[in-house]
Amino acid sequence: MALLVHLKTVSELRGRGDRIAKVTFRGQSFYSRVLENCEDVADFDETFRWPVASNIDRTEMLEIQIFNYSKVFSNKLIGTFRMVLQKVVEENHVEVTETLIDDNNAIIKTSLCVEVRYQATDGQVGSWDDGDFLGDESLQEEEKDSQETDGLLPGSRPSSRPPGEKSFRSKGREKTKGGRDGEHKAGRSVFSAMKLGKNRPHKEDPQRQDEPAVLEMEDLDHLAIRLGDGLDPDSVSLASVTALTTNVSNKRSKPDIKMEPSAGRPMDYQVSITVIEARQLVGLNMDPVVCVEVGDDKKYTSMKESTNCPYYNEYFVFDFHVSPDIMFDKILKISVIHSKNLLRSGTLVGSFKMDVGTVYAQPEHQFYHKWAILSDPDDISAGLKGYVKCDVAVVGKGDNIKTPHKANETEEDDIEGNLLLPEGVPAERQWARFYVKIYRAEGLPRMNTSLMANVKKAFIGENKDLVDPYVQVFFAGQKGKTSVQKSSYEPLWNEQVIFTDLFPPLCKRMKVQIRDSDKVNDVAIGTHFIDLRKISNDGDRGFLPTLGPAWVNMYGSTRNYTLLDEHQDLNEGLGEGVSFRARLMLALAVEILDTSNPELTSSTEVQVEQATPVSESCTGKMEEFFLFGAFLEASMIDRKNGDKPITFEVTIGNYGNEVDGLSRPQRPRPRKEPGNEEEVDLIQNSSDDEGDDGGDLASVSSTPPMRPQITDRNYFHLPYLERKPCIYIKSWWPDQRRRLYNANIMDHIADKLEEGLNDVQEMIKTEKSYPERRLRGVLEELSCGCHRFLSLADKDQGHSSCTRLDRERLKSCMRELESMGQQARSLRAQVKRHTVRDKLRLCQNFLQKLRFLADEPQHSIPDVFIWMMSSNKRVAYARVPSKDLLFSIVEEELGKDCAKVKTLFLKLPGKRGFGSAGWTVQAKLELYLWLGLSKQRKDFLCGLPCGFEEVKAAQGLGLHSFPPISLVYTKKQAFQLRAHMYQARSLFAADSSGLSDPFARVFFINQSQCTEVLNETLCPTWDQMLVFDNLELYGEAQELRDDPPIIVIEIYDQDSMGKADFMGRTFAKPLVKMADEAYCPPRFPPQLEYYQIYRGNATAGDLLAAFELLQIGPAGKADLPPINGPVDVDRGPIMPVPVGIRPVLSKYRVEVLFWGLRDLKRVNLAQVDRPRVDIECAGKGVQSSLIHNYKKNPNFNTLVKWFEVDLPENELLHPPLNIRVVDCRAFGRYTLVGSHAVSSLRRFIYRPPDCSAPSWNSTGEVVVSMEPEVPIKKLETMVKLDATSDAIIKVDVAEEEKEKKKKRKKGTAEEPEEEEPDESMLDWWSKYFASIDTMKEQLRQQEVSGIDGEDKEEMDSAEGLKGPMKGKEKARAAKEEKKKRTQGPGPGPGQGSEAPEKKKPKIDELKVYPKELESEFNNFEDWLHTFNLLRGKTGDDEDGSTEEERTVGRFKGSLCVYKVPLPEDVSREAGYDPTYGMFQGIPSNDPINVLVRVYVVRATDLHPADINGKADPYIAIRLGKTDIRDKENYISKQLNPVFGKSFDIEASFPMESMLTVAVYDWDLVGTDDLIGETKIDLENRFYSKHRATCGIAHTYSIHGYNIWRDPMKPSQILTRLCKEGKVDGPHFGPPGRVKVANRVFTGPSEIEDENGQRKPTDEHVALSALRHWEDIPRVGCRLVPEHVETRPLLNPDKPGIEQGRLELWVDMFPMDMPAPGTPLDISPRKPKKYELRVIVWNTDEVVLEDDDFFTGEKSSDIFVRGWLKGQQEDKQDTDVHYHSLTGEGNFNWRYLFPFDYLAAEEKIVISKKESMFSWDETEYKIPARLTLQIWDADHFSADDFLGAIELDLNRFPRGAKTAKQCTMEMATGEVDVPLVSIFKQKRVKGWWPLLARNENDEFELTGKVEAELHLLTAEEAEKNPVGLARNEPDPLEKPNRPDTAFVWFLNPLKSIKYLICTRYKWLIIKIVLALLGLLMLGLFLYSLPGYMVKKLLGA
Repeated sequence: MALLVHLKTVSELRGRGDRIAKVTFRGQSFYSRVLENCEDVADFDETFRWPVASNIDRTEMLEIQIFNYSKVFSNKLIGTFRMVLQKVVEENHVEVTETLIDDNNAIIKTSLCVEVRYQATDGQVGSWDDGDFLGDESLQEEEKDSQETDGLLPGSRPSSRPPGEKSFRSKGREKTKGGRDGEHKAGRSVFSAMKLGKNRPHKEDPQRQDEPAVLEMEDLDHLAIRLGDGLDPDSVSLASVTALTTNVSNKRSKPDIKMEPSAGRPMDYQVSITVIEARQLVGLNMDPVVCVEVGDDKKYTSMKESTNCPYYNEYFVFDFHVSPDIMFDKILKISVIHSKNLLRSGTLVGSFKMDVGTVYAQPEHQFYHKWAILSDPDDISAGLKGYVKCDVAVVGKGDNIKTPHKANETEEDDIEGNLLLPEGVPAERQWARFYVKIYRAEGLPRMNTSLMANVKKAFIGENKDLVDPYVQVFFAGQKGKTSVQKSSYEPLWNEQVIFTDLFPPLCKRMKVQIRDSDKVNDVAIGTHFIDLRKISNDGDRGFLPTLGPAWVNMYGSTRNYTLLDEHQDLNEGLGEGVSFRARLMLALAVEILDTSNPELTSSTEVQVEQATPVSESCTGKMEEFFLFGAFLEASMIDRKNGDKPITFEVTIGNYGNEVDGLSRPQRPRPRKEPGNEEEVDLIQNSSDDEGDDGGDLASVSSTPPMRPQITDRNYFHLPYLERKPCIYIKSWWPDQRRRLYNANIMDHIADKLEEGLNDVQEMIKTEKSYPERRLRGVLEELSCGCHRFLSLADKDQGHSSCTRLDRERLKSCMRELESMGQQARSLRAQVKRHTVRDKLRLCQNFLQKLRFLADEPQHSIPDVFIWMMSSNKRVAYARVPSKDLLFSIVEEELGKDCAKVKTLFLKLPGKRGFGSAGWTVQAKLELYLWLGLSKQRKDFLCGLPCGFEEVKAAQGLGLHSFPPISLVYTKKQAFQLRAHMYQARSLFAADSSGLSDPFARVFFINQSQCTEVLNETLCPTWDQMLVFDNLELYGEAQELRDDPPIIVIEIYDQDSMGKADFMGRTFAKPLVKMADEAYCPPRFPPQLEYYQIYRGNATAGDLLAAFELLQIGPAGKADLPPINGPVDVDRGPIMPVPVGIRPVLSKYRVEVLFWGLRDLKRVNLAQVDRPRVDIECAGKGVQSSLIHNYKKNPNFNTLVKWFEVDLPENELLHPPLNIRVVDCRAFGRYTLVGSHAVSSLRRFIYRPPDCSAPSWNSTGEVVVSMEPEVPIKKLETMVKLDATSDAIIKVDVAEEEKEKKKKRKKGTAEEPEEEEPDESMLDWWSKYFASIDTMKEQLRQQEVSGIDGEDKEEMDSAEGLKGPMKGKEKARAAKEEKKKRTQGPGPGPGQGSEAPEKKKPKIDELKVYPKELESEFNNFEDWLHTFNLLRGKTGDDEDGSTEEERTVGRFKGSLCVYKVPLPEDVSREAGYDPTYGMFQGIPSNDPINVLVRVYVVRATDLHPADINGKADPYIAIRLGKTDIRDKENYISKQLNPVFGKSFDIEASFPMESMLTVAVYDWDLVGTDDLIGETKIDLENRFYSKHRATCGIAHTYSIHGYNIWRDPMKPSQILTRLCKEGKVDGPHFGPPGRVKVANRVFTGPSEIEDENGQRKPTDEHVALSALRHWEDIPRVGCRLVPEHVETRPLLNPDKPGIEQGRLELWVDMFPMDMPAPGTPLDISPRKPKKYELRVIVWNTDEVVLEDDDFFTGEKSSDIFVRGWLKGQQEDKQDTDVHYHSLTGEGNFNWRYLFPFDYLAAEEKIVISKKESMFSWDETEYKIPARLTLQIWDADHFSADDFLGAIELDLNRFPRGAKTAKQCTMEMATGEVDVPLVSIFKQKRVKGWWPLLARNENDEFELTGKVEAELHLLTAEEAEKNPVGLARNEPDPLEKPNRPDTAFVWFLNPLKSIKYLICTRYKWLIIKIVLALLGLLMLGLFLYSLPGYMVKKLLGA
């Protein structure tokens, strides 16, 4: 069948341009050629053809789009033509001329003429027998030139094509100009049409006869070259390339190979939290404690007194053994509590919470040095309450956390930039309300036993529902619950639970549980998790969390009620639910609160209140859905279920559940309005031919019982033969199909992407050529898929039941997919050969994102469960998501298993399915399923294999749409299956010997056969063909060819006793040959292929096999290809794999280097004494010589042996090589000690060195100029302290440098000169800390530049660490790099007018590796490999043993594999010793005595071992018989101890070669506990070519802290390396040059001794040659530099979880060489004793607190308190300045603070006993901070705190000169004040502000203090003593305080005078003046009458 479209012309086009047409049918698009420069008519005249498998539906559409083509930009759409194919289907041929429509569906003038024909039967058009599409759904665009393509693809005969019609493969050459939509220019993939390998046809397109199998890549390349006219190979893309067997076809869906449920199984987790410090805590003078809770466990830090910024640095560890679901929902809470003591719990200052899952989702599963924001949950309007700085890490088993390297934390923290929040969460989180509205539930199971109910019914006569449900919601550590609805299966709540939390919340999931209220205990009925990330979007066009109103389905245990439900965990939401429990209608909304609103209730308690009910229809219109299933096969039924009849039950929700569904009528009628009834029926009648009145179609949900028959010893099958039982169920659900459709489209895109990525990985793994082309193809498919989603998803969004979440999610999915499509497109252009791996990683992110988007949070139709029932008991189940079965007329929206045959493996429910029980298949079903609306159901049988008749129930006879109850197949075909079982590798060790006796059992339909058992191997080569005869398959032959059933292969271990143990399982699809096909290439014979074997979810090896299914034609078996192959006489009737399928062999020689055996454990309690190693590969092998006395010398005396063997030419098919160690006992008995299988020989295959490489041309010299300035400059700054003197030869520095120096010198004159680091001050630790800073800097730079892999390597090599330096450019790069690192090579180290940051003196550095040295140098296996010998069964996650526990020893040796005639050049080399074969130049393995010197620097993050959360660690070292326990030097109560010790041990290799360095915890009573240990294999290091005996230092010096440690000088080492590597050299001279081979190294030529004398020396150049030894041709490799390595400590009791890290390094010196010098002194720096003298002179502007009793005035009684941070017990107070009325106080008071200070770490060290009970003092390191506080003294009540300032002695603001200039901003850092360090200034005086917080939590200035700080060393202080306070010696004078300081009643007049003078002066003057005025007035009035009389009388 095919659809042909002949596109003739398009007319009335506007303008002039290039036109292109795109024709689409069923998602498959073809492009026409480009018509260039055409005007108004485009004459295309092209034919397109779609082969179709299923009949074309009359509703399907054909779409033709016409574009203006553009080479550069995307094509511009002119118009679209769409045509429904109804007429075409009816008439088979239609010609149409029609106008186009534009984007807005408006008709435009342009019209097109097209002819469409539909061929119902194929064959009228010519021969197309080679399969028209060799690919899958992706668009097949690129056309090839017809003749050449056809030459390549067999079977297409150009002559047989009628003229006028072209295959889509050969639409001419014109098209090379245009890609799809013109995104890519000329010559895009030539290959897309030839989808290589997997011939995966389009869903609807059956494959035709012999397609080519895998086309050879090389042919394609030639083809590309011939075709492409200079095609750029970097733009070619390919589609699928993997093998034919995974063939996904149109009628079968892919089976899922992983069986075991992974969720719900408990695992080990460790949560470690370091609380470092807190800052800006709100409150006055508090004593804070930090409480850390994880789940229900709480731990507290110690209490710090009266401080708002306590420093703790305490480490807490919580261990859990729970399932991941429980773990990640646990809430981690950090809260600060103030003034907690034994009696009271203290008051909460603020808390911070997040769930553990958020931490686990972080990169490296940790937050490091981040600040948690505290907020008060009881007062949400209050704002933030402070910050706590902490590290939080969550480790599961097997995660290793890369702790950022702990160095001194000097950088002042930028709090805002380092908040403890995941990426993308804003720093300012707001409070929000989360409303969870619970409306109602349906379909609840009954929860009380019916016994009780019957008693009740007898007494009361009522029959109630047996469940009392309520809903409980858990969120962010709080829970709220609704009311209980008594006895109701369909409870109605309409309540809302309200949580208040910060938004966005740091808890990802909300748990909603329906519970049954019961007097004894409440149990969960079902649980649903709402993932907040899925219901919100934090983008700039995102939306707040919103959900519903929508139904969510809950799944859990089976519905039958039992008192003790073994699957109760499932109802709690752990593990996969095995049955539908209920569905709940809920909604969720979030409202951001405005905290300034006064009406707001400020508490965060959970509230429950009524919610407004919603209408029933809001979740969608109720529709009738129809589910149909047909059971085509039921086999592999476990024999435990084999004796009783078996039936299968299918349920969807509660529909179909006959056994324990509801006790009420099953089917709700669709809730319809009255007038609606007829309408629905009309639709039904019109869609089906007959009416189907919903009532009489009763559901049939289970198959008739049938008794199983025996397949073999383990499994049974049901004999369905030709009669296949069917089930069908009608159910009613709200119609929310759109949600599922969108999810399906995304799933399809994701599936295709995943498959493509697997292909690419497979190609990279098997080293096939051009993986990048396939990756481009994958990205192309991805961008098309995304594009298609955008066009499909936007349909019918308008219906009323569409919730807000639906709309928002659609928008955000469309945005995401649009951007993903664009990214894929741009990524495609960047895919190059060398970037494939990186880009593959990026694509994996796409995949995760798609899977995340496709998961729909609002459910609609519940999942379908298939249960196997045996005598009414539920035995095993499978669960199929309903979206996978959902039908849609649009191809992409169709569920991936809809109308397909799906292979299901049934598993045991709940915990019974864990572990080995879960691996055995309970039953294998071939099941066909279809789910859709009842009204669409006419097609429900369309995907079944053809050739059946329907058998209907009585009432359905004659009705077309009535579903059958069974199908009877009339067509059946006979087949023979040949299983070619070649070999397996890396199998599971099932016996205690560490080996297995494997055999394979192959199942096909209802037959099974076994291979033979091969004893004692993990890599069996069966080489056996199994033939299955008389196979009857039902259905049409052609369909069987494309869709054969799958084959299941199980591997078992044969036990002499009892039943065989299961070892793993895999699936395969056979290659099918029909009777009329020829058995010839390219399809036959089939190729051997690797199939991954799974055991549960873990991989358990690979199987190499091939399978072919051959149809037995009418002539019987005579026609089958003969079984010709060497019949193996010895093996009896076993047939080997025939020639042509078995690999082609050629002769190889395997050379084995036998070095020795190590650490062999006892076997059966006996020691191993005379071991031997047997090597075996492909049946041949060799034995080592016998070790006569293992104790005395475990090395072999014959080193090299060889054997010859026939191996496949193809390296990927090489069999594994087995190494077995046996112990030869008396009387010729042999005991197996252990074995090792080398699964891949590839790394041991000898590949002759590439002689054309440039490094071999030893003609010209290559000068490697080593930066000569650097080493001398170091000497300049370090050795000669006067750095500017000219006594040293200046290096010739470039002119600009000189200029710089001059500038620098000028610039530094004004700067305060910094003193040079004194040689005597510098020690090993200076070097170590400088190195750590460099390492951190490098890591930071790598992060900053987001470096790709390639650049990283370049960067490293620029620092001279890695990678050969190519000539001078690199050396120059290194110089540049150096300049950057040393911040400009100025005249002296620290004058950095250019370098404002910490001025770094240049110190010689070593290399600090943040990991083990082995990981950096490939385990030192450059020529000596270590093979672990294993014994014992392989453990499974739970019960078994890990790899370490199974290791019984190690074999050291090596292998070399090469084709037999060895290339001559090898044997002709000078000094070739034939006895050593390929292993030339290896050292002797005689015992050798070595001095081992172990330097242990320090440990970090140790796991606490004592109850107090600390440990008392000490070092223990074991090597052979030596056991050093440094117990007396334990370090008390420290989790980050600095050991700084070296240990010397004499050892003799090989007897003692495994060094164990352990850290133990010292205990006063009882034995000491092991914290963790690390093991180092010294022997590999000693013999390695990387020379790991003693690290090569960066520079050579003969005295000082950087003295050369190795007894051999660089020149001696160089001479020796040259001699051993047979390299010409070294030739020294002229001074400062050395020549090795053809490399010349240059460097300084003089050195200074202690006395400053200079001597000529060659050591510097020799050293520079050693540091670049990897550049030497042929023998070069990196030499180990002077280093410190960081090794994880592990504890055997807690496998896989790091218990801390240890920094150390190991030197080894052979005893027969000159003895090394004394060990380096790395003992921890002793803190230096200092004395800080603080004189408090005055205070000013202190706030006045007290009111005077008599006068009511304000005053304060001021005193100043000071202490050095952390030492509150030695706080010192001044005397009190009483009654200060102005805020001024005079003190002249001196504090003395003696302290011990570590300059390198900038910490004060204090030792004190923790409590009265402590045995010894604990050492604390705390920052050096001086605190000054002002207080108001009160006689009777507690003193009042007024204000404080804290000065960090290393960097504090310089004091102001006067009180006026002293402002609050100095302390808050808002203005830039020069910072000073007391350690540099020694003496500082000035005014500082004192601050406190007011009620609004804002800082305010509460006073100023004038103080003087003077720092002296202890010696200086002793010479110049001073008195405390104002005492002798050197007393301070008494302050001149105003007299009012004396209390007023002692001197009343004075105080009155003072009171009056100061306060009331003006008042008194005013009163006096007023009195005088009154007096005058009085006198005037008094004398007025007299004067009046006098005047009148004239007297």
